[in-house]
Amino acid sequence: MDLGREAIAGVERLIRPHVRRTPAIDVRARDFDLALPDLNFKLELLQHSGSFKARGAFANLLTRQVPAAGVVAASGGNHGVAVAYAAGKLGVRARIFVPTVASPAKIALIRSYGADLVVQGELYADALAAAEHWAAGRDAMQIHAFDQPGAILGQGSVGLEWEAQAPDLDTVLVAVGGGGLIGGVAAWYGKKLRVVGVEPLEAPTLTRALEAGRPVDAPAGGIAADSLAPRRVGELMFPLAQKYVERVLLVEDQAIRDAQRALWERLRIVAEPGGAAALAALLSKKYQPAANERVGVLVCGGNTTAVDFGK
Repeated sequence: MDLGREAIAGVERLIRPHVRRTPAIDVRARDFDLALPDLNFKLELLQHSGSFKARGAFANLLTRQVPAAGVVAASGGNHGVAVAYAAGKLGVRARIFVPTVASPAKIALIRSYGADLVVQGELYADALAAAEHWAAGRDAMQIHAFDQPGAILGQGSVGLEWEAQAPDLDTVLVAVGGGGLIGGVAAWYGKKLRVVGVEPLEAPTLTRALEAGRPVDAPAGGIAADSLAPRRVGELMFPLAQKYVERVLLVEDQAIRDAQRALWERLRIVAEPGGAAALAALLSKKYQPAANERVGVLVCGGNTTAVDFGK
């Protein structure tokens, strides 16, 4: 199975009419009290449906034969929003299962895009089991949130864009949930630069997998449980992570909250917890760049109703 640069470029051409080329902006590191060269933020929260997930959703719908029964997906939130959005644009029926932990903002978006919504189970794994049970014996096509080629290749187009926009980066920081995003980005960049994963301390899915040498169950809690806590990473992305992800860092929930607040106060960017996790690694000093290191931060999602962040 080809999950490399050529395959990513092919999928990128296919989905290009349907997704935004999101901006990558240089930001003064001193604005975040960091003694570094300017940072580069890839603002994927400005993507259709509010996150990078739209890329994988369109990749799945455009590279597979969709039956008349439509598609079914389980999601902590953003994948469901993306599938609902893409299905609506392409005239495809969609049924989305989300857990009770999904944020009200994401539930409202799924409904607004016209998909059939089922809220079932406490966590993503519960919603996935419910979706698979419902799909059994039906003709609907299942679209997995991260463990299918379309997801990885579609999310890999983030790396393709980012390299063209900021070719001088030494390191990119990428949040990790199920691993489709970091798997795709790592597949695109390979060894051209350092790809560093960032996970919530309470959802160490890739950390545990790398320790075990295979995907294994991990805790699935914390502030970003609706986007970065799938219980285990995907089988398809794991070899890519072993080969191309330099390291994975764990950040506490408070560091994620601080990063959300910093994005709002200093750039007027409203990011959801998962979207701010990569920046949290820098602000909390879990990632400490070299003096002249050029660092890119992927702000991957903005589906939240929070603005004051708990103040």
